Amino acid sequence: MMHGGATSKIMRGILESGSWLSEQRLRVYPLMLLSFAVVAVAAVATTADGRLDATGRQVGTDFSQVWVAGLETLRGHPEEPFDVARHIGEQRAEFGEKSPVYGWHYPPFFLAPAALLAHLSYLRALAVWQIATLALYLAAVAAILRDSGLPRARIVVTALAFPAVLINLGHGQNGFLTAALLGGGFLLLERRPHLAGTLLALLAYKPQFGLVIPAALIAGRHWRAVASAAVTLALMTVATVAAFGLESWVAFARSLAFTREFVIEQGAAGFEKIQSVFAGVRLIGGGVRTAYAAQAVVILLALAAVVLLWRSNADRRIKGAAAIMATLLTTPYCLDYDMMALGPAIALMTAHGVENGFGPFEKTCLVLAFAAPLVARPLATLLPLPIGALTMMAVFALIVWNGRRDEALAASKPFATA
Repeated sequence: MMHGGATSKIMRGILESGSWLSEQRLRVYPLMLLSFAVVAVAAVATTADGRLDATGRQVGTDFSQVWVAGLETLRGHPEEPFDVARHIGEQRAEFGEKSPVYGWHYPPFFLAPAALLAHLSYLRALAVWQIATLALYLAAVAAILRDSGLPRARIVVTALAFPAVLINLGHGQNGFLTAALLGGGFLLLERRPHLAGTLLALLAYKPQFGLVIPAALIAGRHWRAVASAAVTLALMTVATVAAFGLESWVAFARSLAFTREFVIEQGAAGFEKIQSVFAGVRLIGGGVRTAYAAQAVVILLALAAVVLLWRSNADRRIKGAAAIMATLLTTPYCLDYDMMALGPAIALMTAHGVENGFGPFEKTCLVLAFAAPLVARPLATLLPLPIGALTMMAVFALIVWNGRRDEALAASKPFATA
Protein backbone atom coordinates (compact mmCIF):
# COMPACT_ATOMS: atom_id res chain seq x y z
CA MET A 1 0.00 0.00 0.00
CA MET A 2 1.32 3.39 -0.94
CA HIS A 3 1.87 5.82 1.95
CA GLY A 4 0.31 9.29 1.95
CA GLY A 5 3.70 10.98 1.62
CA ALA A 6 4.56 8.95 -1.45
CA THR A 7 1.17 9.67 -2.98
CA SER A 8 1.61 13.40 -2.37
CA LYS A 9 5.06 13.29 -3.95
CA ILE A 10 3.72 11.56 -7.05
CA MET A 11 0.84 14.03 -7.34
CA ARG A 12 3.21 16.95 -6.98
CA GLY A 13 5.42 15.51 -9.71
CA ILE A 14 2.47 15.10 -12.06
CA LEU A 15 1.25 18.65 -11.48
CA GLU A 16 4.76 20.07 -11.69
CA SER A 17 5.58 18.37 -14.98
CA GLY A 18 2.11 18.73 -16.51
CA SER A 19 2.33 15.11 -17.65
CA TRP A 20 -1.37 14.66 -16.87
CA LEU A 21 -2.14 16.90 -19.86
CA SER A 22 -1.91 14.12 -22.41
CA GLU A 23 -2.33 14.45 -26.17
CA GLN A 24 -5.75 12.82 -25.94
CA ARG A 25 -6.93 15.28 -23.29
CA LEU A 26 -5.68 18.20 -25.36
CA ARG A 27 -7.89 16.95 -28.19
CA VAL A 28 -10.97 15.86 -26.28
CA TYR A 29 -11.46 18.50 -23.56
CA PRO A 30 -11.64 21.52 -25.91
CA LEU A 31 -14.10 19.64 -28.13
CA MET A 32 -16.28 18.89 -25.10
CA LEU A 33 -16.27 22.52 -24.00
CA LEU A 34 -16.96 23.76 -27.52
CA SER A 35 -19.84 21.31 -27.91
CA PHE A 36 -21.36 22.58 -24.68
CA ALA A 37 -21.01 26.18 -25.87
CA VAL A 38 -22.65 25.40 -29.21
CA VAL A 39 -25.57 23.71 -27.48
CA ALA A 40 -25.96 26.65 -25.07
CA VAL A 41 -25.98 29.22 -27.88
CA ALA A 42 -28.41 27.11 -29.91
CA ALA A 43 -30.71 26.76 -26.90
CA VAL A 44 -30.89 30.54 -26.45
CA ALA A 45 -31.48 31.09 -30.16
CA THR A 46 -34.24 28.50 -30.50
CA THR A 47 -36.13 29.46 -27.32
CA ALA A 48 -35.94 33.24 -27.79
CA ASP A 49 -39.05 35.27 -28.53
CA GLY A 50 -37.74 37.93 -30.85
CA ARG A 51 -35.29 40.14 -28.97
CA LEU A 52 -36.02 38.52 -25.59
CA ASP A 53 -34.81 35.15 -24.38
CA ALA A 54 -36.90 32.53 -22.56
CA THR A 55 -36.36 34.29 -19.21
CA GLY A 56 -37.55 37.67 -20.51
CA ARG A 57 -34.08 39.20 -20.72
CA GLN A 58 -32.68 40.77 -23.84
CA VAL A 59 -30.72 38.36 -26.02
CA GLY A 60 -27.16 39.53 -25.56
CA THR A 61 -28.11 41.30 -22.28
CA ASP A 62 -25.42 44.02 -21.97
CA PHE A 63 -25.33 44.73 -25.68
CA SER A 64 -28.88 46.05 -25.48
CA GLN A 65 -27.78 49.21 -23.72
CA VAL A 66 -24.89 49.70 -26.16
CA TRP A 67 -27.35 49.56 -29.05
CA VAL A 68 -29.71 51.96 -27.25
CA ALA A 69 -26.80 54.33 -26.61
CA GLY A 70 -26.16 54.23 -30.34
CA LEU A 71 -29.80 55.16 -31.00
CA GLU A 72 -29.56 58.05 -28.55
CA THR A 73 -26.42 59.27 -30.32
CA LEU A 74 -28.03 59.02 -33.76
CA ARG A 75 -30.99 61.05 -32.45
CA GLY A 76 -28.60 63.87 -31.58
CA HIS A 77 -28.24 63.20 -27.83
CA PRO A 78 -24.76 61.68 -27.30
CA GLU A 79 -24.77 62.86 -23.69
CA GLU A 80 -27.93 60.88 -22.88
CA PRO A 81 -26.32 57.47 -22.18
CA PHE A 82 -24.43 59.05 -19.27
CA ASP A 83 -27.71 60.09 -17.62
CA VAL A 84 -28.76 56.94 -15.76
CA ALA A 85 -32.48 57.75 -15.53
CA ARG A 86 -32.81 58.77 -19.18
CA HIS A 87 -30.77 55.82 -20.41
CA ILE A 88 -32.91 53.40 -18.40
CA GLY A 89 -36.05 55.01 -19.79
CA GLU A 90 -34.82 54.59 -23.35
CA GLN A 91 -33.93 50.93 -22.74
CA ARG A 92 -37.38 50.15 -21.38
CA ALA A 93 -39.01 52.03 -24.23
CA GLU A 94 -37.23 49.66 -26.60
CA PHE A 95 -37.46 46.36 -24.71
CA GLY A 96 -40.45 46.73 -22.39
CA GLU A 97 -41.12 48.04 -18.90
CA LYS A 98 -40.21 44.73 -17.26
CA SER A 99 -36.95 44.19 -19.14
CA PRO A 100 -33.64 44.37 -17.25
CA VAL A 101 -31.62 47.56 -17.64
CA TYR A 102 -27.87 48.03 -17.93
CA GLY A 103 -25.61 51.00 -17.28
CA TRP A 104 -23.37 52.86 -19.71
CA HIS A 105 -19.89 53.29 -18.20
CA TYR A 106 -17.78 53.92 -21.28
CA PRO A 107 -16.08 57.18 -22.33
CA PRO A 108 -17.37 58.88 -25.50
CA PHE A 109 -14.91 56.82 -27.58
CA PHE A 110 -17.34 53.91 -27.52
CA LEU A 111 -20.24 56.00 -28.81
CA ALA A 112 -18.79 55.64 -32.32
CA PRO A 113 -19.16 51.84 -32.67
CA ALA A 114 -22.46 52.04 -30.77
CA ALA A 115 -23.84 54.55 -33.28
CA LEU A 116 -22.61 52.51 -36.24
CA LEU A 117 -24.28 49.37 -34.90
CA ALA A 118 -27.51 51.25 -34.18
CA HIS A 119 -28.02 51.66 -37.92
CA LEU A 120 -28.92 47.96 -37.90
CA SER A 121 -31.84 46.21 -36.25
CA TYR A 122 -31.02 44.93 -32.75
CA LEU A 123 -30.46 41.23 -33.48
CA ARG A 124 -28.58 41.96 -36.68
CA ALA A 125 -26.35 44.46 -34.87
CA LEU A 126 -25.68 41.93 -32.09
CA ALA A 127 -24.71 39.26 -34.63
CA VAL A 128 -22.42 41.63 -36.57
CA TRP A 129 -20.73 42.83 -33.39
CA GLN A 130 -20.08 39.39 -31.96
CA ILE A 131 -18.99 37.71 -35.20
CA ALA A 132 -16.69 40.54 -36.24
CA THR A 133 -14.95 40.88 -32.87
CA LEU A 134 -14.77 37.10 -32.40
CA ALA A 135 -12.92 36.91 -35.74
CA LEU A 136 -10.44 39.52 -34.51
CA TYR A 137 -9.81 37.52 -31.32
CA LEU A 138 -9.27 34.31 -33.28
CA ALA A 139 -6.92 36.09 -35.68
CA ALA A 140 -4.83 37.42 -32.77
CA VAL A 141 -4.52 34.01 -31.09
CA ALA A 142 -3.73 32.30 -34.39
CA ALA A 143 -1.03 34.89 -35.15
CA ILE A 144 0.55 34.42 -31.72
CA LEU A 145 0.74 30.65 -32.23
CA ARG A 146 1.55 30.74 -35.95
CA ASP A 147 5.13 29.47 -35.55
CA SER A 148 4.42 27.08 -32.69
CA GLY A 149 3.98 24.05 -34.91
CA LEU A 150 0.56 23.34 -33.42
CA PRO A 151 -2.17 22.39 -35.94
CA ARG A 152 -4.18 25.44 -36.97
CA ALA A 153 -7.46 23.57 -36.54
CA ARG A 154 -6.58 22.71 -32.95
CA ILE A 155 -5.64 26.32 -32.23
CA VAL A 156 -9.00 27.56 -33.52
CA VAL A 157 -11.01 24.88 -31.69
CA THR A 158 -9.20 25.54 -28.41
CA ALA A 159 -9.56 29.31 -28.78
CA LEU A 160 -13.30 28.90 -29.39
CA ALA A 161 -13.61 26.45 -26.49
CA PHE A 162 -12.12 28.96 -24.03
CA PRO A 163 -15.01 29.35 -21.53
CA ALA A 164 -14.79 33.14 -21.54
CA VAL A 165 -15.97 33.02 -25.17
CA LEU A 166 -19.37 31.69 -24.11
CA ILE A 167 -19.60 34.24 -21.29
CA ASN A 168 -18.85 37.08 -23.68
CA LEU A 169 -21.39 35.79 -26.20
CA GLY A 170 -24.04 35.58 -23.50
CA HIS A 171 -23.48 39.20 -22.52
CA GLY A 172 -22.96 40.55 -26.03
CA GLN A 173 -19.87 42.21 -24.59
CA ASN A 174 -16.61 43.61 -25.92
CA GLY A 175 -14.23 41.02 -24.46
CA PHE A 176 -13.32 39.72 -27.93
CA LEU A 177 -12.20 43.19 -28.98
CA THR A 178 -10.26 43.74 -25.76
CA ALA A 179 -8.45 40.42 -26.20
CA ALA A 180 -7.68 41.12 -29.86
CA LEU A 181 -6.24 44.58 -29.16
CA LEU A 182 -4.08 43.38 -26.26
CA GLY A 183 -2.88 40.27 -28.06
CA GLY A 184 -2.28 42.03 -31.36
CA GLY A 185 -0.64 45.03 -29.74
CA PHE A 186 1.95 43.07 -27.80
CA LEU A 187 2.54 40.61 -30.64
CA LEU A 188 3.37 43.41 -33.13
CA LEU A 189 5.37 45.55 -30.72
CA GLU A 190 8.80 44.56 -32.06
CA ARG A 191 7.99 44.23 -35.77
CA ARG A 192 5.42 47.00 -36.27
CA PRO A 193 5.66 49.34 -33.26
CA HIS A 194 3.51 52.11 -34.75
CA LEU A 195 0.62 49.74 -35.44
CA ALA A 196 1.08 48.14 -32.01
CA GLY A 197 0.83 51.54 -30.34
CA THR A 198 -2.34 52.30 -32.28
CA LEU A 199 -3.96 49.01 -31.28
CA LEU A 200 -3.10 49.50 -27.61
CA ALA A 201 -4.40 53.09 -27.70
CA LEU A 202 -7.76 51.87 -29.00
CA LEU A 203 -8.22 50.19 -25.62
CA ALA A 204 -8.98 53.65 -24.25
CA TYR A 205 -12.67 52.70 -24.48
CA LYS A 206 -11.88 50.80 -21.26
CA PRO A 207 -9.89 53.41 -19.32
CA GLN A 208 -9.70 51.15 -16.23
CA PHE A 209 -7.20 49.07 -18.24
CA GLY A 210 -4.92 52.03 -18.92
CA LEU A 211 -2.48 51.81 -16.00
CA VAL A 212 -0.06 49.03 -16.97
CA ILE A 213 0.29 49.51 -20.74
CA PRO A 214 2.10 52.89 -20.70
CA ALA A 215 4.29 51.74 -17.81
CA ALA A 216 5.31 48.63 -19.74
CA LEU A 217 6.01 50.49 -22.99
CA ILE A 218 8.09 53.14 -21.23
CA ALA A 219 10.00 50.58 -19.16
CA GLY A 220 10.75 48.63 -22.35
CA ARG A 221 11.80 51.84 -24.15
CA HIS A 222 9.34 51.28 -26.98
CA TRP A 223 9.27 54.95 -27.85
CA ARG A 224 7.78 54.59 -31.33
CA ALA A 225 4.85 52.66 -29.90
CA VAL A 226 4.45 55.25 -27.14
CA ALA A 227 4.42 58.07 -29.71
CA SER A 228 1.94 56.24 -31.92
CA ALA A 229 -0.34 55.53 -28.96
CA ALA A 230 -0.22 59.17 -27.85
CA VAL A 231 -1.06 60.45 -31.33
CA THR A 232 -3.86 57.90 -31.74
CA LEU A 233 -5.36 58.82 -28.37
CA ALA A 234 -5.20 62.53 -29.19
CA LEU A 235 -6.87 62.01 -32.56
CA MET A 236 -9.58 59.84 -30.97
CA THR A 237 -10.29 62.54 -28.41
CA VAL A 238 -10.47 65.32 -30.99
CA ALA A 239 -12.71 63.17 -33.20
CA THR A 240 -15.16 62.44 -30.37
CA VAL A 241 -15.36 66.11 -29.39
CA ALA A 242 -16.01 67.03 -33.04
CA ALA A 243 -18.61 64.27 -33.50
CA PHE A 244 -20.37 64.24 -30.14
CA GLY A 245 -19.56 67.62 -28.63
CA LEU A 246 -17.66 68.56 -25.51
CA GLU A 247 -20.82 67.99 -23.48
CA SER A 248 -20.44 64.23 -23.96
CA TRP A 249 -17.11 64.37 -22.12
CA VAL A 250 -18.58 66.58 -19.42
CA ALA A 251 -21.43 64.09 -18.97
CA PHE A 252 -18.93 61.22 -18.81
CA ALA A 253 -16.91 62.99 -16.11
CA ARG A 254 -20.08 63.58 -14.08
CA SER A 255 -21.04 59.90 -14.36
CA LEU A 256 -17.80 58.63 -12.85
CA ALA A 257 -18.91 59.17 -9.25
CA PHE A 258 -22.01 57.03 -9.82
CA THR A 259 -19.92 54.31 -11.47
CA ARG A 260 -17.45 54.29 -8.60
CA GLU A 261 -19.96 54.32 -5.77
CA PHE A 262 -22.81 52.23 -7.13
CA VAL A 263 -21.19 49.84 -9.59
CA ILE A 264 -17.74 49.27 -8.08
CA GLU A 265 -18.04 49.92 -4.34
CA GLN A 266 -21.59 48.61 -3.88
CA GLY A 267 -21.23 45.92 -6.54
CA ALA A 268 -24.42 46.64 -8.47
CA ALA A 269 -23.53 43.91 -10.98
CA GLY A 270 -22.73 41.51 -8.14
CA PHE A 271 -19.32 41.02 -6.55
CA GLU A 272 -19.39 37.43 -7.80
CA LYS A 273 -19.36 38.78 -11.37
CA ILE A 274 -16.50 41.25 -10.83
CA GLN A 275 -13.19 39.37 -10.92
CA SER A 276 -10.92 41.88 -9.21
CA VAL A 277 -9.03 41.93 -5.92
CA PHE A 278 -11.29 44.76 -4.74
CA ALA A 279 -14.45 42.75 -5.46
CA GLY A 280 -12.89 39.64 -3.92
CA VAL A 281 -12.38 41.44 -0.61
CA ARG A 282 -15.92 42.82 -0.73
CA LEU A 283 -17.25 39.36 -1.61
CA ILE A 284 -15.85 37.82 1.57
CA GLY A 285 -17.21 40.65 3.73
CA GLY A 286 -14.42 43.22 3.71
CA GLY A 287 -15.22 46.91 3.83
CA VAL A 288 -14.62 49.45 1.09
CA ARG A 289 -11.43 50.82 2.68
CA THR A 290 -9.99 47.34 3.17
CA ALA A 291 -10.83 46.46 -0.43
CA TYR A 292 -9.14 49.60 -1.74
CA ALA A 293 -6.08 48.90 0.43
CA ALA A 294 -5.79 45.34 -0.92
CA GLN A 295 -6.25 46.59 -4.48
CA ALA A 296 -3.56 49.25 -3.94
CA VAL A 297 -1.07 46.64 -2.73
CA VAL A 298 -1.71 44.48 -5.80
CA ILE A 299 -1.38 47.51 -8.08
CA LEU A 300 2.00 48.46 -6.62
CA LEU A 301 3.35 44.90 -6.72
CA ALA A 302 2.07 44.24 -10.24
CA LEU A 303 3.42 47.52 -11.61
CA ALA A 304 6.82 46.96 -10.00
CA ALA A 305 6.99 43.42 -11.39
CA VAL A 306 6.01 44.55 -14.90
CA VAL A 307 8.50 47.42 -14.95
CA LEU A 308 11.35 45.16 -13.79
CA LEU A 309 10.37 42.45 -16.27
CA TRP A 310 10.09 44.85 -19.20
CA ARG A 311 13.50 46.32 -18.39
CA SER A 312 15.01 42.83 -18.48
CA ASN A 313 16.08 40.58 -21.36
CA ALA A 314 13.16 38.20 -20.90
CA ASP A 315 11.36 36.91 -23.98
CA ARG A 316 8.90 39.39 -25.52
CA ARG A 317 6.08 36.85 -25.23
CA ILE A 318 6.57 36.55 -21.48
CA LYS A 319 6.60 40.34 -21.20
CA GLY A 320 3.38 40.60 -23.19
CA ALA A 321 1.62 37.92 -21.15
CA ALA A 322 2.70 39.59 -17.90
CA ALA A 323 1.44 42.99 -19.07
CA ILE A 324 -1.94 41.50 -20.04
CA MET A 325 -2.33 39.76 -16.68
CA ALA A 326 -1.28 42.89 -14.80
CA THR A 327 -3.77 44.95 -16.82
CA LEU A 328 -6.58 42.79 -15.44
CA LEU A 329 -5.19 42.73 -11.89
CA THR A 330 -4.64 46.47 -11.49
CA THR A 331 -8.25 47.56 -11.86
CA PRO A 332 -11.06 47.14 -9.31
CA TYR A 333 -13.50 46.83 -12.23
CA CYS A 334 -12.71 43.66 -14.16
CA LEU A 335 -15.74 41.51 -14.98
CA ASP A 336 -15.86 37.86 -15.94
CA TYR A 337 -16.20 38.62 -19.65
CA ASP A 338 -13.03 40.74 -19.41
CA MET A 339 -11.23 37.47 -18.67
CA MET A 340 -11.29 37.01 -22.45
CA ALA A 341 -7.91 38.77 -22.24
CA LEU A 342 -6.55 35.61 -20.62
CA GLY A 343 -6.83 34.01 -24.07
CA PRO A 344 -3.92 35.85 -25.73
CA ALA A 345 -1.90 35.70 -22.49
CA ILE A 346 -2.24 31.90 -22.43
CA ALA A 347 -1.40 31.79 -26.15
CA LEU A 348 1.77 33.87 -25.61
CA MET A 349 2.95 31.60 -22.80
CA THR A 350 2.09 28.50 -24.83
CA ALA A 351 4.09 29.77 -27.82
CA HIS A 352 7.06 30.44 -25.55
CA GLY A 353 6.74 27.07 -23.81
CA VAL A 354 6.52 25.08 -27.03
CA GLU A 355 9.71 26.74 -28.28
CA ASN A 356 11.74 26.85 -25.05
CA GLY A 357 10.18 24.22 -22.82
CA PHE A 358 7.61 24.66 -20.07
CA GLY A 359 8.72 25.46 -16.55
CA PRO A 360 7.60 23.69 -13.36
CA PHE A 361 3.82 23.80 -12.86
CA GLU A 362 3.46 25.98 -15.98
CA LYS A 363 1.20 23.64 -17.94
CA THR A 364 -1.03 23.07 -14.92
CA CYS A 365 -1.31 26.80 -14.17
CA LEU A 366 -2.14 27.61 -17.78
CA VAL A 367 -4.93 25.03 -17.73
CA LEU A 368 -6.26 26.58 -14.51
CA ALA A 369 -6.24 29.98 -16.19
CA PHE A 370 -8.07 28.50 -19.18
CA ALA A 371 -10.76 26.99 -16.93
CA ALA A 372 -11.06 29.94 -14.52
CA PRO A 373 -13.82 31.83 -16.40
CA LEU A 374 -15.99 28.70 -16.33
CA VAL A 375 -15.97 28.40 -12.54
CA ALA A 376 -15.17 31.92 -11.32
CA ARG A 377 -18.71 33.24 -10.95
CA PRO A 378 -20.36 29.96 -9.78
CA LEU A 379 -17.76 29.41 -7.04
CA ALA A 380 -17.89 33.05 -6.00
CA THR A 381 -21.66 32.72 -5.69
CA LEU A 382 -21.75 29.41 -3.81
CA LEU A 383 -18.80 29.53 -1.40
CA PRO A 384 -18.08 32.57 -1.68
CA LEU A 385 -14.54 32.34 -3.08
CA PRO A 386 -12.93 34.90 -5.44
CA ILE A 387 -11.35 32.20 -7.58
CA GLY A 388 -11.01 34.48 -10.60
CA ALA A 389 -8.76 37.03 -8.90
CA LEU A 390 -6.81 34.32 -7.06
CA THR A 391 -6.16 32.41 -10.27
CA MET A 392 -5.04 35.52 -12.14
CA MET A 393 -2.64 36.41 -9.31
CA ALA A 394 -1.19 32.89 -9.36
CA VAL A 395 -0.75 32.92 -13.13
CA PHE A 396 0.82 36.38 -13.03
CA ALA A 397 3.30 35.20 -10.40
CA LEU A 398 4.13 32.20 -12.59
CA ILE A 399 4.68 34.41 -15.64
CA VAL A 400 6.99 36.75 -13.71
CA TRP A 401 8.92 33.76 -12.34
CA ASN A 402 9.26 32.41 -15.86
CA GLY A 403 10.54 35.78 -16.97
CA ARG A 404 13.28 35.69 -14.36
CA ARG A 405 14.14 32.11 -15.36
CA ASP A 406 14.17 33.11 -19.03
CA GLU A 407 16.49 36.03 -18.32
CA ALA A 408 18.85 33.79 -16.34
CA LEU A 409 18.97 31.25 -19.17
CA ALA A 410 19.64 34.00 -21.72
CA ALA A 411 22.46 35.37 -19.57
CA SER A 412 24.08 31.94 -19.30
CA LYS A 413 24.15 31.19 -23.04
CA PRO A 414 27.30 33.16 -23.97
CA PHE A 415 29.24 31.34 -21.25
CA ALA A 416 27.83 27.99 -22.29
CA THR A 417 29.02 28.42 -25.88
CA ALA A 418 32.40 29.99 -25.11
